[in-house]
Amino acid sequence: MATTCSQEQPKQMMEQFVTACRDAGLKVTHQRTEIYRQLVNQPDHPTAETLHKRLLATLPTISLDTVYRTLTTLEEHQLVARIQTAESQARFEAVYAPHHHLICSQCKRVVDFQWPVVDTLEPPADVAQWGQIDSKTIVMYGVCKSCSDH
Repeated sequence: MATTCSQEQPKQMMEQFVTACRDAGLKVTHQRTEIYRQLVNQPDHPTAETLHKRLLATLPTISLDTVYRTLTTLEEHQLVARIQTAESQARFEAVYAPHHHLICSQCKRVVDFQWPVVDTLEPPADVAQWGQIDSKTIVMYGVCKSCSDH
């Protein structure tokens, strides 16, 4: 079951972003808004470098450092999630609903999917020995539908 944004979802996500920033005491700057908008409207889990290249079309003076710092700030406030892949560069996405990821070993695409059974699993009884669990995310590696069809 793939997780995709409906037509209405990007607008709602942008409204929630503004509210969440204000609630967290973050300024709703044009750069933050455009970075988040890119993640919402192009949900392909870009790297910071890819995101920077896309943003140059609308924000020609934005630096790669600003993109990295903004992503870090938004991640700290749980508005953006970092996805570690087998590649050396992290990928990013707007946080919108609990979901998991399949990373294609052929094309490197990151595919979102829902797995309600995993979401409802209780942690093991000895979890306190490891630490504290804040969230559950499964990252699976395999071949995406597009690559397996070819």
